[in-house]
Amino acid sequence: MKRMIRYRLLAVVGLALAGCASNASRAELIKDRSESNRKDVFIEVNEKGVVPKAYADLVIEASIKTHAEGYYLFEPRDSLHGKPDYPFLLNIDGQAVIWKIDGREETAPRYTPSGEKNPEGGTGIKYLLRKKVRLAPGSHRVSSGLPGESYISEFAITLKEERTYVLAFEPVYRWQGKKRSLLFTGGLRRYERSFTEIHPE
Repeated sequence: MKRMIRYRLLAVVGLALAGCASNASRAELIKDRSESNRKDVFIEVNEKGVVPKAYADLVIEASIKTHAEGYYLFEPRDSLHGKPDYPFLLNIDGQAVIWKIDGREETAPRYTPSGEKNPEGGTGIKYLLRKKVRLAPGSHRVSSGLPGESYISEFAITLKEERTYVLAFEPVYRWQGKKRSLLFTGGLRRYERSFTEIHPE
């Protein structure tokens, strides 16, 4: 019996250490991808209209809802939840940018019209990102993440000349509460990513 308890304790400790190692590796990756080693990959643009020859446009859309500052009593001081200048990281082929977004307070219904639990139901701070960058067509390596959540994902995209694309990130939150509901106050679990071309009218 004592041996069984010892094995269980060792298993729990092992899982905890694995989690710490995983968090540390993500933090290192975010730090690395936040630094630019190139400056010639993309430029941020605001204008609408036709994409110039030899270029493609990429629109980045992302959102996240967090609890307000001070919602949790023992939350670390360096937590970015509910604070202004919430950072979104984008790195394409080695060129990095961190966009800092001010959130706004949002109160959403706790249930959807169909009666399902709303993951963003309740009062919190909503951050919305929409940026457009212009770059050369072809295949590109992208790193996107939230330093405040120790979250990062890496993937490849391919762009065609004189086309506009939307790269969108939809938040999936963690389980929380006795009923194990997906809720924004539990923090971000991951992003669901979509990549689509905008066809001119």
